[in-house]
Amino acid sequence: MHLQYIVSNQTNPYLNIAVENYLVGRQASDTVTMYLWKNRRTVVIGQNQNPFAECDVEALEADGGYLMRRKTGGGAVYHDDGNLNFSFVAPPSLYDQTRQFAVIRRAVESFGLSTELSGRNDILVDAGNGTDKRKFSGNAFSRGQHNCLHHGTLLISGDMSDLARYLKPKPAKLQKHGVSSVQSRVVNLADLNAAITTESIAPRLREAFEAEYSGQSEYIAYSELIKQPAVKTLHDRFASDEWLYGSWRTFNAQCSAHFDWGGVELQLTVDQEHGIITDVQLASDALDLVALDEARRLLKGATTATAPQSDNPILKDIFSLVYK
Repeated sequence: MHLQYIVSNQTNPYLNIAVENYLVGRQASDTVTMYLWKNRRTVVIGQNQNPFAECDVEALEADGGYLMRRKTGGGAVYHDDGNLNFSFVAPPSLYDQTRQFAVIRRAVESFGLSTELSGRNDILVDAGNGTDKRKFSGNAFSRGQHNCLHHGTLLISGDMSDLARYLKPKPAKLQKHGVSSVQSRVVNLADLNAAITTESIAPRLREAFEAEYSGQSEYIAYSELIKQPAVKTLHDRFASDEWLYGSWRTFNAQCSAHFDWGGVELQLTVDQEHGIITDVQLASDALDLVALDEARRLLKGATTATAPQSDNPILKDIFSLVYK
C-alpha cells in the first residue's frame, strides 16, 4: 500500500474540488490519498440541492463569496478560512470508512478532546461534561470508476455569523423541490482548545494518517497537480453556471385546490434568483371573473417572500394556496 499526502495552497473552491475529482478519477490501484484544502467564503451544496432554498445567494455573491456544488450528496455547509476540509481517496479494495474516520478522530483527540460518530455522516465532540455533544465534522461519500471518495469538514474557527447569514435563505414559500439540509448544533474546535488551528491540526492529521495505516506518506505538491490539463477541465465545469444552477434559477410551480366558490389550478413561473413570479397561468370554474383577473394581475411580478394583499375572499384563498 502506498500513502499520499496533499495540502492545497489555494482557497479557490473550484480549483480545490477539481483537484479532488482528478484524484478520484485517476488510476492508482494501491494508493490511499489524504488531501487537505481550504475554501474562501464558500457555501457548498450537495449534488441534488436547490441553491436558492439553502443559501442567500445574493448576499453571498455581494460579499465576493462562492457557491460550490459537489458531486456527493448531503446538505449545505459553509467554508471559510477557519474551516479545513479533508478528502480520502482510495480504490474499493483499500477504502475503509472506519479507518478514515479513525484518522480524523485520532488527530482531534490528540488535542485532549473526546469525539464520537453520529449516524453515518457526522463526528461530534464533547463540548462539556459529557452531556453537550456538538458537531464539528460533516461527511459525504461517493464512488467513481476507479476510486471511492470520503470527504468532510473540520470546523475549527469558522465565522458563525457568516455561517448563519449565508445558510439562512430568504423567506420564500415557493421553492422548487430539492433535498433540504438538516441543521445541527455545531462548535468550533478552537473554542474548546485554543491550540487547534487549521495550521496546527494539519501535521496531526498526517501523523494520524500514517499511524492508522502503518506507513510513511509521500508528499505530493499541489502546485504540480494543478498543472494537469484534466484539472483545468474539471475547474471549468465546477465553476460553470450550468453545474451550479442548472434549471434552478427559473422553474414552474403547480398547485391546485377546491374552495366553496370553485376550483382553481395555478401554474407559476418563478425567477428564484430574484425571488419574483414572472408568469401566471390560472384555470378555474369560479363565476367571479373579475376576481380571477385580479389574482393574475397581483401575482405576476409579486415576490415569493410576501403575499399580495387583498380583502377579497377569493383572492385570499388563492394567495393562501401559493403562500402556504
